[in-house]
Amino acid sequence: MKTITKSLEQRWLNLPTRWRIPLTLLCWLAGIGMVIGILVLIQSLQTPGAALYVHNHTDRPIYSYWVNGNWGGNVSAYGGGKATCCWKIVGEQLEIHWIKDRTGAQVEAGLQEEEVTLFLPNPPRKRGDTYLHVHFLPDDQVRLAWSNGVASPFREEFKARFTKENP
Repeated sequence: MKTITKSLEQRWLNLPTRWRIPLTLLCWLAGIGMVIGILVLIQSLQTPGAALYVHNHTDRPIYSYWVNGNWGGNVSAYGGGKATCCWKIVGEQLEIHWIKDRTGAQVEAGLQEEEVTLFLPNPPRKRGDTYLHVHFLPDDQVRLAWSNGVASPFREEFKARFTKENP
């Protein structure tokens, strides 16, 4: 091994200086280019961060909710339009956990806080989808959908189906 190293070193030293300097720079640039290329490749393969966007179609406020342990905030009864960012939401199954709060009238009626957990399939996600819409529905049901903006894919369907007058 030492003889090979000595041989290569001797060949390198026998090269004219006008060749050694550009070759040295070329090797450095190739090394830096490889490092940058690897970093770009790693970044392009990572799942981008996601915002959780909440929509509550129930008569109870949501005190707090989480998707795969990522906190999504709170929302009033029949409320929505709040987002938290930036979470890595991955996996075939998502764990949705929430605490159902109470309005003043519900407290007077003796209703208690409740915690609920569901496991749902992660909906299809396209490149550029950065919002996971979490829709809380009556009877402890949840619908999930990815989109590239704050407008939920279920907007028209739920607009007609759930109103304050028609829970």
